[in-house]
Amino acid sequence: MSIAASPAPDRTFQSSDLSRRPLSVFAAAEDHPVDVTRRDGEDLVLMSKSEADSRQRLLQFAGQLIAAATGDRGSLAERMSDKFPWMLALSNEDRELCATELLEAARASFATGQAHLAVAELTAWEETAIAIAAGLGTSPVEWLAADVLVERP
Repeated sequence: MSIAASPAPDRTFQSSDLSRRPLSVFAAAEDHPVDVTRRDGEDLVLMSKSEADSRQRLLQFAGQLIAAATGDRGSLAERMSDKFPWMLALSNEDRELCATELLEAARASFATGQAHLAVAELTAWEETAIAIAAGLGTSPVEWLAADVLVERP
């Protein structure tokens, strides 16, 4: 028994759709970039601001990553620490892991067209470095010996 996949949401709209059925065009653009075809000019792409920001951040990250990856002095982690100074808050082992994971996330983003993969990894490592620099995680964790019941909110 074969189950037919449901058709993919619209990814292309005519410019007249913006005035005829704007809600469906905007709803699609919130989920993914859509092409808006025009007879009187070049086609346009409509996307959410968060998608555009994510793509911009990915391009900036790509430029820094390429500069670090193509350098010839030191390890990749050392070269990346020059481009991303917040990495200096990480231990040497974590810098190496961070460099590897950022490179892998960037490759996945470029291969799939999903900018959020690299941006999320970059943000997670940067926030981790900031937390370490602020001293979080240096104090021992105090665990409660017994469960404490609390009221339901």
